[in-house]
Amino acid sequence: MTLINKIEQKLNVKVNRPELIHTAFRHSSYANEQKHHHTENNERLEFLGDAVLEMVTSDYLYAYYKQEPEGFLSRMRASLVREESLAFLAKRNHFDEYIKLGHGEEANGGRERNSILADCFEAFLGAIYLDQGYDTAKQFLHEELLNNHKALLTDDKHDYKTAIQERLQQKGSVLIQYKLLSQTGPAHNQTFESGLYVNDQLISSGTGKTKKLSERQAAKKAFEFVDEKGNIHVSK
Repeated sequence: MTLINKIEQKLNVKVNRPELIHTAFRHSSYANEQKHHHTENNERLEFLGDAVLEMVTSDYLYAYYKQEPEGFLSRMRASLVREESLAFLAKRNHFDEYIKLGHGEEANGGRERNSILADCFEAFLGAIYLDQGYDTAKQFLHEELLNNHKALLTDDKHDYKTAIQERLQQKGSVLIQYKLLSQTGPAHNQTFESGLYVNDQLISSGTGKTKKLSERQAAKKAFEFVDEKGNIHVSK
């Protein structure tokens, strides 16, 4: 599926200016390698998207938390629009598969870098705003970020590796290890699978676009069947 088809399907709209969408996915490293074609990068759209993001998020939080003071609203907004949160949303929408990077940035793992993914998300938001208007950009943000913001913040902040370690150690000293089980896919789009071992026994596994993410997923899965006393109820 092409980028434009994917966007049209997700937003249920007809993209009027496809070049805006394509520009949102062009990192400066790629544009710099295409200077003879006068290729525009996504930095201007990122600037615009950042403003849309702040406006929509502020408006939502002001209406949702009617009794909370300014300090609370500012902290909540900062948590929602921080780099890690936006990078998570970009990955969830598979933006990492469509970003155009320069050869050096690609080789250095730029496709997995939070800063690049977050910037792409903001640039995409800016492109949607210019192409479809404020209401469509607002609807997109509500669906992706705001309507379920409490769950997103809880899951984003939960340190499952620490939590599962604390549970497993309720029965005393145990050996907890994460081991890489597999690594598949091309260099620019690899998938890692890691296993969580307790006393050399595999109890869960997880996948992710980085080794760290796959370990976190394995810990999250284990957290579901290891109780607060450290009992393992399901062997996986």
